[in-house]
Parts: sequence; structure tokens; C-alpha cells
Amino acid sequence: MNPFPEFYQKKAALLLHEFDRNAKKLSPVLGKFFPNENVHELVIEARHEYEVLIPQMPYVGGKEPFTRFIIYSGMLLAVYRIARAHGMAVEEIGIMTYEIGKSYLKAYPAFLHRFMAQVNFKPSYLKRLRERAEESHQRAYPDDFVFDFVEGDGINFDYGVDYHECAICKFFEQQHASEFTPYLCPMDILYSQSLKWGLIRTTTLSEGADRCDFRFKKGGKTLVKVPPALEEVILDPS
Repeated sequence: MNPFPEFYQKKAALLLHEFDRNAKKLSPVLGKFFPNENVHELVIEARHEYEVLIPQMPYVGGKEPFTRFIIYSGMLLAVYRIARAHGMAVEEIGIMTYEIGKSYLKAYPAFLHRFMAQVNFKPSYLKRLRERAEESHQRAYPDDFVFDFVEGDGINFDYGVDYHECAICKFFEQQHASEFTPYLCPMDILYSQSLKWGLIRTTTLSEGADRCDFRFKKGGKTLVKVPPALEEVILDPS
């Protein structure tokens, strides 16, 4: 349970407004996976689930991009819940979630793509990330991420992040949705491929490993292990 529910509650109106904007991108995907359902009603159900989740989302110090990770995962958890309630298997929800991610990325304006492609490698961003890594080990917030910054080797990767505790894993476990977590992790593939982050990742906490080992090589090839259920959709370039 979030010991700082007021952080998100104060933003509830803005978060729900953001959900409503995203529903324009969400609805076509829901229509594809629920051809016999009223998509408008599904969106209303998901919005209600999200509204209930808002004060329960974990507080991670209010810092970015980690708070944004929590907000985005909360929206997708709401969609997961209504999909399960309508009888969809978790593997199919994973495929649908990946399609939702595609839809969101396609809607980003070109200038935002350019910005996001560069910001993750800027010295100012890396400086903040190093500081945040050190702070995370103080465990000031019980539901926060805990991670190490890994200096690049100058050849294979520019820098890395080893997550030892994941706020999203903790959140989903609290919400009895741990089965869904491994299907959220492959969303990183979309961003890496689209923004040329060159992400390499071999292990994740959501699949039982002791860490998530992110390594970034600007302009490099994305190499990330994915659940078997998602292999076909990830290989599909459409």
C-alpha cells in the first residue's frame, strides 16, 4: 500500500485526463482483440479501474522518469484487469499490451522521437541517473526502485543499469497481478528499436532473476529476451 497516496490523488484529475487522451490510441487495439464487445464500455471499465488504482500506485520520490514508469504501468494494469475480467488469457493480454505500446509510439510527434532518442545519452541525464542510483540504496521509499549505475566499457555498451528491486514488480505483486509483469518488460524493446537505444538485456526480476541488466549502446542493435508468446508479434515489423 502506498504510504503517500496524496501524491497521486492530487494529480488524479490530470492523470484521468491523460487516460482519456490515450483512450483514442487504446480503443482501436481493444477493438481488434475484443471484436464482439462494446469498446466504449471497455474503455469506461478500464478508466474506472485506473481511478481506483491511482492512490495505490507506489511513490518513488516524485522523480522522473521513474514516476512516469509507475503512471504508465498503472494504466496498463487497469487494461489488464478488464481484459482478465472478460476472459482473456494473460499471454494474449501480453500481445495486446505490446500492440498498445506500438500504437502509443506511432502517435508521438517526430520532435519527441528525436528528443527521446538523444536524452538518454546526454551527460546531464547520466549525471542524474548516477545520483539517483546512489540515493536508491538508501531505500527512503519502500516501494521504490533500487539500482546501480554501470559505467560503459567503451566498446560494447555506453552505460548500463542493474535493477535489484523494481517498483513495478512490487506494485503488481501487491495488486495480485505478478503474472502480467513479464509481459510488460518487452515494451522496452519498442522504445529501444524506435529510438535507437541499442538495449541489451539478458535477465529480469519479473522472470525470477536477481536483477534486470540493462545495457545501452547508442545506435546499436536491440537484443532482449522475450516471453515465447510474444516472439511472433515482436518479429512482425508492422
